[in-house]
Amino acid sequence: MSAQVPGDTEDLHDRSLGELLRQLSAQTTGLVHQELELAKAELAQKGRQAGAGAGLFGAAGALGLAALGAVTACFVLALDAVMPAWLAALLVAVVYGVIALVAVKQGQAKLKAAGPPVPEQTIETVKEDVEWAKTQMRSDRT
Repeated sequence: MSAQVPGDTEDLHDRSLGELLRQLSAQTTGLVHQELELAKAELAQKGRQAGAGAGLFGAAGALGLAALGAVTACFVLALDAVMPAWLAALLVAVVYGVIALVAVKQGQAKLKAAGPPVPEQTIETVKEDVEWAKTQMRSDRT
């Protein structure tokens, strides 16, 4: 049984070495380009997921800083009517700390869901390509 290229009816044994090398070069180049495109697409998808988590961290920080001064003063002045000012300020700080903790936990969950920035699918298909090439080389020797 001779090895044939999918979709090709000509027996590989009837081709010249130059033809086979040109075909191998063209197919290898095409395969490398396809794998690079797959890697770029996979990394772009993972980047979007990680970006959402990082965006939550950024949004939490920016919103917290923008509103912190005015809201803190408002709460402390409102609570000052029923308790000492230092206790009112401490209570407001504890509430802010809890809110910040919730935002951090949500951001961590988003970053974890994105996974590592590694093109896993591309790595798997390259491994399959290598195995296929080894199989072809073994079958051509027999």
